[in-house]
Amino acid sequence: MRPRNPILWIGLVLVAIQALAAAVGPGVSGYEPNAQDIMARLQGPSLAHWWGTDNFGRDVLSRAVAGYRTLFTISAVSVMGALVVGGTLGVVAAWRGGWFDEVAMRLMDVLFAFPLILLAIGIVAIIGPGAMGTSIAIGVVYTPIFARILRGPTLLLRDAEYVIAARAIGAADWRIMRDHLVPNLAPVILVQVSLSLSTAILVEASLSFLGLGTQPPTASLGRMLAESRNFLVLSPWPAVFAGLAILLAALGFNLLGDGLQDRLDPRLRNRT
Repeated sequence: MRPRNPILWIGLVLVAIQALAAAVGPGVSGYEPNAQDIMARLQGPSLAHWWGTDNFGRDVLSRAVAGYRTLFTISAVSVMGALVVGGTLGVVAAWRGGWFDEVAMRLMDVLFAFPLILLAIGIVAIIGPGAMGTSIAIGVVYTPIFARILRGPTLLLRDAEYVIAARAIGAADWRIMRDHLVPNLAPVILVQVSLSLSTAILVEASLSFLGLGTQPPTASLGRMLAESRNFLVLSPWPAVFAGLAILLAALGFNLLGDGLQDRLDPRLRNRT
């Protein structure tokens, strides 16, 4: 029987497999990510090393799995932080309106004026490279996105009948936002979080590729890709598998976001 929403299920399966691999860690391949074996450097895929080895003789699969853990952790922390800060700002701005809404949205417009990756690079240059700096940079970059995305629906919901009724009985503003606005914004939040995780993965990998993200000895898929550039002729496998891992991570969350949008948006639910 054909599933009603195959895109959603494919995205769920991809994300679940990669998250499980990241949780299991070295148990997937049996090697520590930083364990070196100079005598086995730059080998291709084999029974001993399923994805081959890099220029230090490290197992590529174990480093990719450890890179998944780093990638997912940084992306999740940064997107959740952007959701809390940007989402709260967007909801409160739409609820209060007036000068607060104008000032908040103009500040978001200033952040929107910068290209995403350039703004992230600038923030990392100020804070300093590393996992913490990367998380903060991605969080700042995505804050205006969540503010804008949640402000629009809030403007419609604040004039809904049940919100007006809650105001009439004297409910506090924070209680109305918690009990009435946020639950109705949940579908929008779920879809945007999934799509933002997809692009946050690419931003984190790009920063690590440029040497501004996660620093050695912590495994990072972007840094794996950068380090393997000089050995493409001798052994292209580390670059191939690192790039494939980044592709599958971004693709999984992208399909998940598209599937959730199809499932939760009534305008798209019954499309052909």
